[in-house]
Amino acid sequence: MISNLNEFEEKIISPITEERWLKLATELIRTGQPRACDPLDPDLPSGEEEAIAMLIAGKLEALGMEVHKYESVPHRPNIVGILKGSGNGPTLMMNDHMDTYPVMEPHKWNKTNFNPFEAKREGDLLYARGSSDTRGNLACTILAAQVLVEQGIKFKGDLMYCFCVDEERDGTHGSIFLTKEVGIKADYSITAEPTAFGGEVTKGQWGMNLSIANGGHCLIEIKVEGDKAHIWRPDTSNNAIVEASKLISSLEKMSFRHEPTNFMGHTPPCVTIVRIRGGLEGEMQFSPDECKITLAVVGIVPGMSIESIINDINQEIINLFGEREDITFKVKQVEGSLFVPATEPVPLNEEPCISIRNVYKKFMGKEPIPNRKNAFNDTIRFREAGINAVTFGPGEDGWAPDNESISITKAVIASKMYALAITEILGIENI
Repeated sequence: MISNLNEFEEKIISPITEERWLKLATELIRTGQPRACDPLDPDLPSGEEEAIAMLIAGKLEALGMEVHKYESVPHRPNIVGILKGSGNGPTLMMNDHMDTYPVMEPHKWNKTNFNPFEAKREGDLLYARGSSDTRGNLACTILAAQVLVEQGIKFKGDLMYCFCVDEERDGTHGSIFLTKEVGIKADYSITAEPTAFGGEVTKGQWGMNLSIANGGHCLIEIKVEGDKAHIWRPDTSNNAIVEASKLISSLEKMSFRHEPTNFMGHTPPCVTIVRIRGGLEGEMQFSPDECKITLAVVGIVPGMSIESIINDINQEIINLFGEREDITFKVKQVEGSLFVPATEPVPLNEEPCISIRNVYKKFMGKEPIPNRKNAFNDTIRFREAGINAVTFGPGEDGWAPDNESISITKAVIASKMYALAITEILGIENI
């Protein structure tokens, strides 16, 4: 790592240490879990982030922030803290979310002694659910604010900290509620979600991308209907599971109509199969006449719509099965799910990109790679609200579903980058 910091910048970041980040991250990771686990599945109960929200609210109040709690449903408060500046600068929002993915198979978490919410260190990595997505990143943002306040830094602009609920379900009770109902506003936003690459810093090239745009996604259900028959006479049935299985490989290989963009995601628009259901309990003596395939369409780019996606899938089915009349297919958006469109890129010559690029270069000797992040995060909702919103964080972009981890070195460096980016964007009154 290269460091080209002046004396003042070195002084600002000197209190940011590995020990401080580890203590804060570990506390945040375990608080309120597993109640804050929030599955994307629309047919399952959502999480409750109240415990972690209250902890964070207290930490922001201790920094002298004016803290507000906004909730659209009980036990799910969004936390917004504001540190007012002199009025001579912009408003910068630092953002992250408080819910996490659920843990359905704790027996696979050998790195945490099979307790996914009790963070354990191994070398440069801290293992736990929420370490990379995203309480480890959240700790970086809070630590950056703590050291700035401790040193008496006064800003020209307003520093806003916005921590959301419901991000794992696309933001209905979180960022959508805040932007559309509460009316939260800022000039710029940095979402501290995973954009890092390279794994452990001791094992080769690593860094953090600057995600200036996001890909969209949606959930689609395909219902295949055939004819039920007795298992002793498979020759008389159109087994819906068998017919659905013929479709799966075609779906995974299919292409969607779209216009190429300067910033594509990690994948082109494509399908991921996430669930297959067929057959009725108590009817194992019959072949099923219905099978449902649930799939996620990811990597959506600007210009694609739910209508165009459904049309493309219908055409793929017709190409495979022709005009068969003995089976039927019905394609629709999964009930209760949201269609998330892709966002337009934030220009690299505008804030907050300018300051992030400057600060990153001071530490890494080169500028971050700009890209379009495939995954959903609240950046999308703030971008839809007209804010120059980007994603930039030390969590690994593509972390493991089990034994999730974050690089401690990257997290400490990111905390320092956040602190300096905040000062560059807002401006300092008391130099």
